[in-house]
Amino acid sequence: MQILQSHMNVVQPKPARAAQDPWVQITKPNPRAKLRLFCFPYAGGAAPIYRSWPESLPASIEVCAVQPPGRERRLHETPFSNLLAMVEATGPALRPYMDRPFAFFGHSMGAWISFELSRYLRRQNLPKPLHLFASGCPAPHIKNRSAITHNLPHEEFLKELRQLKGTPKEALDDPDLMELMLPLLRADFSVTGTYAFAESEPLDIPITVFGGTEDDHITQFDLEAWRRHTARAFALHTFPGDHFFLHSAQFELLSVLYREVDELVYKIR
Repeated sequence: MQILQSHMNVVQPKPARAAQDPWVQITKPNPRAKLRLFCFPYAGGAAPIYRSWPESLPASIEVCAVQPPGRERRLHETPFSNLLAMVEATGPALRPYMDRPFAFFGHSMGAWISFELSRYLRRQNLPKPLHLFASGCPAPHIKNRSAITHNLPHEEFLKELRQLKGTPKEALDDPDLMELMLPLLRADFSVTGTYAFAESEPLDIPITVFGGTEDDHITQFDLEAWRRHTARAFALHTFPGDHFFLHSAQFELLSVLYREVDELVYKIR
């Protein structure tokens, strides 16, 4: 679960547009969009992992990539180390964007964020997503089996990062870069490593789950187990690739996602 892929642009931010919301990056604004798709990053990831997605999804969609504190232009901000605390801050931050129908997509850590955010919105009697897309992540009630912990000593933490194969070797070999990235990496691992699932009623929205057939850390059982968290329709799609099939099988994943969100838009009409 706690696998990450660091990006060099985490410490090389592009110039910010005037008055840009720090929480949401919209690379292709779509004022006529019928549906907003909020996309949440994996541990160590940032909003730009979804930069190209608008080109591969229906024209009726607006992709809103969520950018939590501690990454890219928010590098100076303290990252969250607790999932529920992150959700409590994310909910109000995204509320202005919930003036039209929306759905959630999250990969790895992002899947748990979107799940708990859906439950937060239900508790607050706020608009709920039309659909939850959970990618590369075990169901929330499945015990986290990852060996890595956020509080390992420095050298042990780096060793584990190398073994997980999600961080570029050039980043791991750059002490200055790692010094900048480690607070975020430790915080994100804490977000998932300390997450304690609490039982509640299943969500009253459909859930679609995506997984990689060669993901050594997440089993078919872990993915199927998401079924218990919805009172509506459930679907599971797997793609060739390891934990980061999100990138290696992007075309295949987005082809499925295209059909799913297009159907959502059709039902809105």
